[in-house]
Amino acid sequence: MKIGIMTGGGDCPGLNAVIRGAVKVGIRRHGFEFLGIEDAFNGLIDLDYRSPMGNRWLAAKDVQPILPRGGTILGTSNKSDPFRFVGKDGVERDVSAQVMENYEKMGLEALISIGGDGSMGIAKRMQDLGMNVVGVPKTIDNDLAATDYTFGFDTAVGVATDALDRIRDTAASHDRVILVEVMGRDAGFIALHAGVAGGAHAILLPEIPYRIEPIVARINDRRDRGMPFSVIVVAEGAKPVGGESSILEHVPGGMARLAGAAQICAAGLEPHLGDTEVRMTVLGHVQRGGSPSNFDRVLATRFGHHAADLVAEKRFGRMVALRTPDIVSVTLEEALGAPKRVDPAGQLVETARALGVAFGDE
Repeated sequence: MKIGIMTGGGDCPGLNAVIRGAVKVGIRRHGFEFLGIEDAFNGLIDLDYRSPMGNRWLAAKDVQPILPRGGTILGTSNKSDPFRFVGKDGVERDVSAQVMENYEKMGLEALISIGGDGSMGIAKRMQDLGMNVVGVPKTIDNDLAATDYTFGFDTAVGVATDALDRIRDTAASHDRVILVEVMGRDAGFIALHAGVAGGAHAILLPEIPYRIEPIVARINDRRDRGMPFSVIVVAEGAKPVGGESSILEHVPGGMARLAGAAQICAAGLEPHLGDTEVRMTVLGHVQRGGSPSNFDRVLATRFGHHAADLVAEKRFGRMVALRTPDIVSVTLEEALGAPKRVDPAGQLVETARALGVAFGDE
C-alpha cells in the first residue's frame, strides 16, 4: 500500500516521533510505502507546491535519526484547509475535489493525518468524500477529550516549569511581581500543571474568569509574611470577569491569534501595588520548540505504531488515542466531540487551592 502522511496545525515536540513510529512500523511490519506530504494539505492541494522539504517518498533510514528532533520534517501549516483554502488572490475556495484528484493521481491508498481538532475535522470531511484516513491527535494544549494525553503537552509543561523556576529567582532578587504568560487558548492545562509544578502563587485560566482583588490580596498576604515577591502564571486565553480574550489578529483560513492576557492582568494589578514593580514574560513559541520529553517520545511513537496498524487493518475514519495504559482507537466523530477543559472543581485545582494558590475567583 502507498500511504500519505502529513502534519497539520501548529508544531509541537513529538511530531517527528510519530512520523518515525508510523513509517518504521508500516515498512517493517506491513510493507507500506510512505509519501511525506509537505505543509499539511498544501502538498495535495497543489502537486507543484514546493517548500525546502518537498513531497517525497520516505525510507526507514530517512526517519531513523528524527526521534529527538523538535518540529516536523514534513513542515506544517495552519492555512491548508481544502474546504476553506485562501489562494494567492485572497479568495477563499473549496478545493477538496482537487485534493481527492491529486490523492488518486499519486496512487495513495490511505492518509495518516497528524493534527489537532481542526485537522481531525478536515480528516473527517475528506473521509466522507472517499479518502481513507487515520488520525493521530496533536495538540499542545491537551484539550482533546477522546485521549487522556496528547504528545507535546508534557514537554510544554516542562519548558514552562523551567521558566517559572528561573523567573522565581529574579522575582525574589528584586522583590517583584512577575507574570508568565503560557499557551492555552481555551484550555488551561499547561498553566495549571506548570503553575503547580513551578510553585506559582496565582494561576489564571480560561475556565475561571478572574477578579483583580483576590490576586492583590494573595500578593499582599505574602508581603505581610515577609515574602515580597510573587509569580503568577497566566494562560493566553485567561480573561477577567465580564471580559473577553485579547485577540491580536484574525488569520484568514485560520484561528485568531491571542495576545495580551498577562498585560491586561498586569495593568489591573499595578494601581493596587504601590511601588512594587510588576513585570511580565510571554513564553510564546518557546513552548513549541525543542526536543520532546521522554514521555512525549514514547507516547508519540506508540501513536505512530498504532496508526500504521489501523491502516493495515483498513480501519479508516478512526483516530488513535491513549486510554491509560493502552492505545486504543476512536471514531473521528468521537474525536471531534466535546473538547476537554480544566475542571474548576477538579482535584488538581483543589490541590493548588489547598497550597494557597489564587485563581482570582475567591
